Amino acid sequence: MPLRLFDTHTHFDVPDFDPDREHLASQAKVAGVEALVLIGFVASRFPDLLKTQQFINHLSEAPKAYLAPGLHPFYIQQHRLEHLQQLELLLQQRDCIAVGEIGLDTFLAEHKQPELFAKQQDYFQQQLELALYYQKPVLLHIRKAHAESLALLKKQKFQFGGIAHAFSGGVEEAKAFIKMGFKIGITGQITNPNAKKLHRVVQEIGAEHLVLETDCPDMTPLCCQVSTQQRTRNTPANLPYVLKGLAQTLQCDETDLAEQLWQNTQQCLRL
Repeated sequence: MPLRLFDTHTHFDVPDFDPDREHLASQAKVAGVEALVLIGFVASRFPDLLKTQQFINHLSEAPKAYLAPGLHPFYIQQHRLEHLQQLELLLQQRDCIAVGEIGLDTFLAEHKQPELFAKQQDYFQQQLELALYYQKPVLLHIRKAHAESLALLKKQKFQFGGIAHAFSGGVEEAKAFIKMGFKIGITGQITNPNAKKLHRVVQEIGAEHLVLETDCPDMTPLCCQVSTQQRTRNTPANLPYVLKGLAQTLQCDETDLAEQLWQNTQQCLRL
């Protein structure tokens, strides 16, 4: 039986892919990628997100493209209240599979400043409220703010789950998100033998709580990187390498794992 893979997190709309998007979509389909999610991060790119979805879904040989618009915490200084209104319009007028990517990010020192972090929390909370109102799962972006993110999810009594994308927390944090109905998103980072914390998380929680993602054009699997000096563009066609790395970490059969991950994705995205 051929593999069925679901890329739960892509930025396949960004200009990096403008020269060869159709070819790469076809490559992904041949590689077994049956579906992918186009993720929002700033309101100015929402029109391109929609155009890319329409473009991919009109191709004869391509994964099915789903839409998940949202306002990314890393770009908090760009976000305005009217962007939340634009997001709500999309949720009203388009068939959106989820809200994302949303969350908290204190990776940069400036984002730890009380005023900016308070704005991140405010926009995260307002987007959770939209997801609750429209009954959508959320795709979470969290860096160095897992406890605060969990606290906000609990405060909102968020019950539609989703995916903790490109998970970077520890075992106990992963279990806390799972308890709230989330799956854990695994990227090409799993192919890095030095990502010991991630390997521990995966082995501890098991396949039933995981989903696959490329996060393209970033998070390129180690085996696909052609240079250590500069970024190698990641694409949805690289998803089988993420599966392979995950199967090696879990010491299980790739085909069985692929089917489990497909079912996990269907469940958490309510398909």
